[in-house]
Amino acid sequence: MNNKRSWKPGTMIYPLPAVLVTCGSSVEESNMLTVAWVGTVNTDPAMCYISVRPERHSYAIIKEQMEFTINLTTADMARATDWAGVRSGKDYDKWRETGLTPCPGRMVRCPYIDESPLSIECRVKSVIPLGSHHMFLAEVINVLADERFIDPATDRFDLGQAGLMNYTHGHYYAQGELLGRFGFSVKKK
Repeated sequence: MNNKRSWKPGTMIYPLPAVLVTCGSSVEESNMLTVAWVGTVNTDPAMCYISVRPERHSYAIIKEQMEFTINLTTADMARATDWAGVRSGKDYDKWRETGLTPCPGRMVRCPYIDESPLSIECRVKSVIPLGSHHMFLAEVINVLADERFIDPATDRFDLGQAGLMNYTHGHYYAQGELLGRFGFSVKKK
């Protein structure tokens, strides 16, 4: 049974995390933008990427500062995440408009978002023009984890309890139910 048809080439790898990327030289001189083109690249050293259109207001800020913070979002942050993605920081103060709280970065100059359960501070290693977007390849230099999701007995971070949000083909969704843990398919009973 072959029910698949050819479809136009496109970026159909979903779901993706819907993140808010913060950038700028300080809390006062900062902006945020919604990014879905984001991912991990390497484990050691820890590296990730974001892809941003050059015409975006934050693109020039990131390119000048060569650092940014990836802030994971939750279902509670859905409106703010969407709003920050459809409005420009050159026209609006996104902190005031979204009600999100900027906190001074720990290892970078740009702020992180207090409401985010996990903020990943990054330093750009290279900028790769790809066409519609340019990829900022970055080394992770610090991770800020919300204490509410750290089990005090095991010191394990349980991001699954944070109510993360993802992006799928133009829509936002809350993270679903747990199906298993890595390796569950081969675990002895």
